[in-house]
Amino acid sequence: MRSTRSATVVKIGGSLVADAGRLRALLAGLAVGDRGPCIVVPGGGPLADAVRVTQRALGQRTPGMSDALAHRLALDAMGHMAEILSELEPRLVVARDMAAIAAGLAAGRVPIWNPVALKEGHPAIPETWRVTSDSLAVWLATTLQAPLCLLVKSADRPAVMSWADLARVGFVDAAFPAFAARYAGDIAILGPRTDQAGAAAETVA
Repeated sequence: MRSTRSATVVKIGGSLVADAGRLRALLAGLAVGDRGPCIVVPGGGPLADAVRVTQRALGQRTPGMSDALAHRLALDAMGHMAEILSELEPRLVVARDMAAIAAGLAAGRVPIWNPVALKEGHPAIPETWRVTSDSLAVWLATTLQAPLCLLVKSADRPAVMSWADLARVGFVDAAFPAFAARYAGDIAILGPRTDQAGAAAETVA
């Protein structure tokens, strides 16, 4: 039986929908075990961007659109992206909770996480745009005690090394450094240059 403690959490940036060839190749590789047992975390992509645009248009003050509501709608966006990715690669199975993730791994499948359960709220996860799918991927890796969290990005890592630096330039979300500090495993980045080179993902201290 495959355990979550031996599986890699792989966060696939929603912006990869703009590079369908790379996205399909990544999903196919994960499905056949190129990176061993893994759990996919989908970014919200253009669906989450639509939430941002709507909030900006309406404003954040009453009777506008609150960050808490935007956060919950962004979770829905991630859930819908999970459905889209599982349709692109049917060997991925959508999992809505930890039990479903464990069951998928035990069956030799690749679970793709739909975080809909978090819409009820969680004390460790602020309902704000400071937390996006990057932080949620590390939160999931921490919860599952996964040894590695791999962030698959549509851009290569800028020439800065710390998570605080990467947050400042917008490569990861603002809350990411705090979530990363609570994670005992390794975090690595896979950008398009690394893909093309066939090299290992770049680990960030």
